[in-house]
Amino acid sequence: MIIAIDGPAGSGKSTIADELARRFGFTKLDTGAMYRTVAHVSASRGVDLDDEGAVGDVARALDIRFEKRPDRMHVLADGVDVTREIRTPATDRIVSKVSAYPSVREAMLGCQRAFAAGRDVVAEGRDIGTVVFPDAELKVFLTADPAERARRRVLQRHPEGAPDADALAREVEETLADLRRRDELDAQRACAPLRAADDAVRIDSTTHSIDEIVERIGALADARRDA
Repeated sequence: MIIAIDGPAGSGKSTIADELARRFGFTKLDTGAMYRTVAHVSASRGVDLDDEGAVGDVARALDIRFEKRPDRMHVLADGVDVTREIRTPATDRIVSKVSAYPSVREAMLGCQRAFAAGRDVVAEGRDIGTVVFPDAELKVFLTADPAERARRRVLQRHPEGAPDADALAREVEETLADLRRRDELDAQRACAPLRAADDAVRIDSTTHSIDEIVERIGALADARRDA
C-alpha cells in the first residue's frame, strides 16, 4: 500500500510520515530530501544552478540513500552524510529552482518508484499523489497557516533547543518570507507544480496534534484496505 502525503513546507508532512511509518510498519520515502540533496550537492560543487543540464547531470549521477539511525533518518549523498546541510536556510533558498528542472525530476522519479516497489510506503513531498504515485491507495494534502509553518521550520533547524525569543521571532519572520516565495514558485512551476490531487483528502494541521492527524490518516488507510 502507498500513502501519498503532499503539501507545502512546514505543513507537517515529515513528522506525520515518520509517525505513520513507525506505527504501521511502513517505509518512509522523503522525496523532498532527495531534491534538497541535489540542490546542496550542486551548490557545494560550484555547479551553475541556472544551468539545467549541469544540475541534471548531478541528479542522474548522484547516489542518494536513506539510513535509519537512533536519532533520526539520515540522508547520504555518495556516502557522505548531508542530513544537516540539506535543512539549512541556504538550501531552502535554492531547492525550488533545482526541483523545477524537468531533468532533475525525471532522475528522481525513477529512484522514487524503484524505492517503493514491493513495499508498504508512506511517501511525502509536493507531487506524490499527482505525479510520482498517481494510483496511490490513499492521498492526503496537508496544509497549515503560513506563520505556523515558518515557526515549525525554524524549530526543526534547532533540535538542540529553540533560540531566545527575539532571535526566534527574527528567524521566523525571515523564514516566513522564504516560505511564501517558495510556495509561489512551487505552485507556478511548469513541471509537477504543487497542488492537491483531485482525490486527495485535505487536512489542515494548524490546530491539530500529531496524534490526531496520524489517527485520522490511519483510519483512512484502514478503510481503504478494507474496501
